[in-house]
Amino acid sequence: MLDWDKTADWKILLVDDEPDNIEVVAESLEFYGMTVRTAENGKIALEVLQGFVPDLILLDLSMPVMDGWQTLHQLKSNPQTSMLPVLALSAHAILGDKERAVEVGFNGYMTKPVDVPNLLRDLRAALDTATATTKTTAQQEETE
Repeated sequence: MLDWDKTADWKILLVDDEPDNIEVVAESLEFYGMTVRTAENGKIALEVLQGFVPDLILLDLSMPVMDGWQTLHQLKSNPQTSMLPVLALSAHAILGDKERAVEVGFNGYMTKPVDVPNLLRDLRAALDTATATTKTTAQQEETE
């Protein structure tokens, strides 16, 4: 069960080149009190990250300028963003994409149109996993 009080603390970066998708997803997340910033491609997303630190990134795979695959590579290559959980969004349910996405470092994969209850569930799961990983890493660093 989702704790709705905690969702108000979540900061999400939504990266998608389709204005309709951005509007629907952003409004849904904002309805639950989340802070949402948007970008229309990966290049702009990297610029947004200069002044905004999200708890999670929702990243479309297929975009002009810089697609989601390239953007994830940039995120994982940067120590400041490498630990951010990133969920892949795709309008195409191509066989093997989900597995490939997880293999290269996405924390989950969702197809569009986005189903809001599933999105909220996946956000919670990704944030819980990221929090547990951060705590484990911090504990390991303390014992070294």
